[in-house]
Amino acid sequence: MHIHLTSDLQQAIFRHLEASYPNEGGGFLLGHISGDQVEIQETIAIENVFEAEEQYHRYAMTPQDWMRLEDEADARGLTLVGYYHSHPDSPAIPSVYDRDHALPHFTYLITQVNDRAAKEMLAWRLKDDRSAFEGEQLVVVGG
Repeated sequence: MHIHLTSDLQQAIFRHLEASYPNEGGGFLLGHISGDQVEIQETIAIENVFEAEEQYHRYAMTPQDWMRLEDEADARGLTLVGYYHSHPDSPAIPSVYDRDHALPHFTYLITQVNDRAAKEMLAWRLKDDRSAFEGEQLVVVGG
């Protein structure tokens, strides 16, 4: 898959995740899927509801967040295409925890954040058999 994200949306994600540091931050990706292209058109930050003492390496949202965002996406004529989150002081590579809680057919953008600075964003998709993530091509376009 080819994931298209504007530089403005990427910078908005970076600002949110840098502000969440040293804890993980995250949110939803809304857009459209056409063939092997995912066009991200909007991001929505969601509060990390994981236990406070574990938020430095875990991120969670409520089932109500999922339902609300699916409704919001529908109302805007968009699709819930994925999810983004940070890995504070760790590589932008999915963890076993990420794999165990991921859904196939979603795009996952993971950003490494070191000392409040976003360093690297990578795109991933869980294999249908849930055995591992596969890298996706992330295309960041101006504006």
